[in-house]
Amino acid sequence: MKRKNRVTRTTLREAEKLALLNFNKQERRGILSKIHEIIELYRKRHNIDLPNALSPALTFSVHTTEREMPEQSKIVLGDVEVPPLPQQDEGIAFAPVTHLARWIETGKLSSVHLTKLYLDRLKEYGPALECIITLSEKRAFEQAERADEEISRGKYRGPLHGIPWGAKDLFDTAGIPTTWGAAPFRDRVPNSDAGVVRLLDEAGAVLTAKLSMGALAFGDVWFGGRTRNPWKIEQPSSGSSAGSAAAVATGLVGFSLGTETCGSIVNPCNRCGVTGLRPTFGRVPRTGTMALSWSYDKIGPICRRIEDTVLVLDAINSFDVMDPDSIKANIYFDANKSLDNLRVGFLPKLFDKEKATNVERNTLDLLAQFSVQLQEIELPGLPYELLWTLIKVDAAAAFEELTLSDRDDELRWQALEAWPNIFRVHRFVPAVEYVQIQRFRRHVIHLMDDIFNGLDALIAPGFVGELDIITNSTGHPALAMPAGFNDDGTPLGVTLYGRPFDEGTLCRLGLALERELEIYKHRPRLVGNEIAIQSKSVTSD
Repeated sequence: MKRKNRVTRTTLREAEKLALLNFNKQERRGILSKIHEIIELYRKRHNIDLPNALSPALTFSVHTTEREMPEQSKIVLGDVEVPPLPQQDEGIAFAPVTHLARWIETGKLSSVHLTKLYLDRLKEYGPALECIITLSEKRAFEQAERADEEISRGKYRGPLHGIPWGAKDLFDTAGIPTTWGAAPFRDRVPNSDAGVVRLLDEAGAVLTAKLSMGALAFGDVWFGGRTRNPWKIEQPSSGSSAGSAAAVATGLVGFSLGTETCGSIVNPCNRCGVTGLRPTFGRVPRTGTMALSWSYDKIGPICRRIEDTVLVLDAINSFDVMDPDSIKANIYFDANKSLDNLRVGFLPKLFDKEKATNVERNTLDLLAQFSVQLQEIELPGLPYELLWTLIKVDAAAAFEELTLSDRDDELRWQALEAWPNIFRVHRFVPAVEYVQIQRFRRHVIHLMDDIFNGLDALIAPGFVGELDIITNSTGHPALAMPAGFNDDGTPLGVTLYGRPFDEGTLCRLGLALERELEIYKHRPRLVGNEIAIQSKSVTSD
């Protein structure tokens, strides 16, 4: 860097006057260690041709066409016989929602018994996993008793009625702390419920716990610890929907809700070996949910089976006038519909023998056996990492108060790549650069619209950073699912990406893979309050 362009402490001190900031020496050193990376991103953006007619994506909507929106809602589950109620509680705890729902509906299992079972497991295994922030026992038993009473007199609300679930701790819950996983907010108690919490209440679901999340939706470190992967206790769970994934994987809840801005459902699901559905942007209302980046944030289910994610998505799929990005959208899922001639794209470089595992490549072979049309695709070589700037600027704005009050010092994670320094660095992003990157985002939206014009879905290894930032920026849905195991027994997954509002196709494809792979037959081996580093294979309950 030429000396005349070099950013120094003096530069920062003068810039702080313009932004009405006053950092200390240590904070300036942190900014100086990272600011050059931001400047280099600006240089990359300058090399992109953005036509004058390309508008910025400041008012964000998913770029889609009418043919991609299902004309009506339809949910048809697979014609699979529900097994008898297991005699052992562990078999019940790891059962999918589709089985739990049938046992509850027919009176073979009470919601109160199931709720107590899950609360006991949360207390026994939660501390080792560091996955619980607050238990909601009083509310849970009240809801469970109400569910049993309603079902006994024939008022059955549907497949989630009486099913215990866990909420990532950024959904407001009236009278119950919602901490956002961050020390500055650990005493925050809302006086109303988030939109999705109300929707699940209406479906008859039972809220048992507020689950851990990386502070302010980043990573797996929160004010009370670091959430663990139940398959390998010394390994972090990834995040930020850390507790939501770990709790489902360990059979502590029937299902959970997570959120994703960029990777926060896909990452922990792949790490913990569970299934996560990141819906199309706008499909699920975010009223009463912590905002990180308003045009990126999405809410989705985390479950043990793919059909469970469809049932949960159906319950929280709703228009809410209080969320300006909320969209009224139908869901179409038919488990019995043929996969013949579906067009599934993949990037060959991602499945190269030197980069991908046999588990990941095996999924391509399975798809070929399903008579889908596999198509090789390529992405233009553009600096997609630019798009991260939008999220980080939004986050700096969303949590401005922490920066201005110095309460960012209270956050547990204080590394240079953590939120406090990210917030500080991105106070200095020029408005012009932010708008130009929004225009680049619009360019990427058009690019992905062209790619999906010839595809029904796209498959990739569990987590690919480039695809993750691209598809989160465009609002496309994604399905993360387990596909096998590493040599050390930890799960490996794949991710399917779909067209806007076509989650049904993703779930049909995923269901076909799930039935062949049968990864759900494996569970983390639990021993007392210790979690062993191995799995055991069990027969389907």
